[in-house]
Amino acid sequence: MKHKLNIITLVSKPFRLYTGLPRDIYILFFARLVNSMGHFVFPFLTLLLTEKLGFSPGAAGKWILIATFSSVPGMIAGGKLADIIGRKKILLISHLLSAAFFLPCAFMGNSVTMVWFLLGSFFFLGAARPVMMALTTDITTPDNRQAAFSFLYLGHNIGFAVGPLIAGFLFNKHLHLIFLGDAVTTFIAAVLILLFVGETLPTEEDMQRAGDINPEERAEKGSFLKALLRRPFLLAFMFIIMLLNFVYGQYEFSLPLQLNYSFGADGAKFFGIVMTFNAISVTILTTPVITLIKRNPPVFNQCIAGLLYAVGFGMIFFLKAFWPYLISVIIWTTGEVISVTNTGAYIANHTPSSHRGRFNSITPLIMGAGFAVSPVIIGGYIESHSLRDVWILVFWLALICTIMLFILGIVEKSIKAGTAKRGYLNSLEE
Repeated sequence: MKHKLNIITLVSKPFRLYTGLPRDIYILFFARLVNSMGHFVFPFLTLLLTEKLGFSPGAAGKWILIATFSSVPGMIAGGKLADIIGRKKILLISHLLSAAFFLPCAFMGNSVTMVWFLLGSFFFLGAARPVMMALTTDITTPDNRQAAFSFLYLGHNIGFAVGPLIAGFLFNKHLHLIFLGDAVTTFIAAVLILLFVGETLPTEEDMQRAGDINPEERAEKGSFLKALLRRPFLLAFMFIIMLLNFVYGQYEFSLPLQLNYSFGADGAKFFGIVMTFNAISVTILTTPVITLIKRNPPVFNQCIAGLLYAVGFGMIFFLKAFWPYLISVIIWTTGEVISVTNTGAYIANHTPSSHRGRFNSITPLIMGAGFAVSPVIIGGYIESHSLRDVWILVFWLALICTIMLFILGIVEKSIKAGTAKRGYLNSLEE
């Protein structure tokens, strides 16, 4: 009996990381879980464009770039309106309109017209992202943000473990159900937020309190650009993560093409399996990995993520059988876990409380630019070189990013230590 209790304690210990979080975080966890269960369309966008609509890899890459950029005005509008009108209203409107644009696609067969409806849906999906980030930042502090972001990320991936697996088997014969499922689960997530999550737009007192806890979060007057330019470390961090996201983007573009090239008609099915294995790996790895590295500064954790991307994606160059792809997935998925949770925490800890919606709309655009341009650049690279050469390219790029992040972390740590020392000496003189 005692032995069984020891095992239970050992297994449950890492999950203590998620105890004591604000109530709304737990509601958002379930909303993201449900929404991610129906995350059918975007992971299969490459195969939808090439296999169903007849686009070449190069043309598909350009359309994915357009689809990604269609979310840009949505993110800007969503972030700005969230700082003025409130988080909850904008989040609900964005979710509902995104679902509304998916529904017609279920009845279009293989018509190219559906591309325009997908662009509309991606616009409103983009509007929801900065609002969710701002809402999460509002209800957390620097002490529990890494845990909160990793918990929501865990919820996303528990749902995502189911979604792509289902979509992989529906893709060839029941394409319409992919669009219907995505729309319905988005609507259910909106209902959960409507009923159980309150408005979190900060008051003057909230902003003053946030600035007292963390000077980087002190409210500022003026434009987003002025506030951002006062944060050089955040600017440098975003530029490096932009390059790292270029590497990470291969899981949705080059990887399905590689599986299709290597395994023919089974490519879509194997890609669904890979995505589900990715989500299961995230579900299993998130808590123990974050528990192990939670004491490290986010920027140094990103160095670890960069190394794992280099190894995980670079090894695909050598793979022939399917099962080693699953080893690759475990490696780059661990990097994904570290990168996603620490990026959110780093940005939140460097964002003024008065500009959270706007910062969370623009900063992901800068960092996401690498992900966005990846398909069109890599699509052209594949046509001029070869598909296998992609994995050598991204290996070296990830390694360079790792070195730059390490240098950034050392410089930031040194300057903050110097500032703290000067403040201490000044207090002694007084």
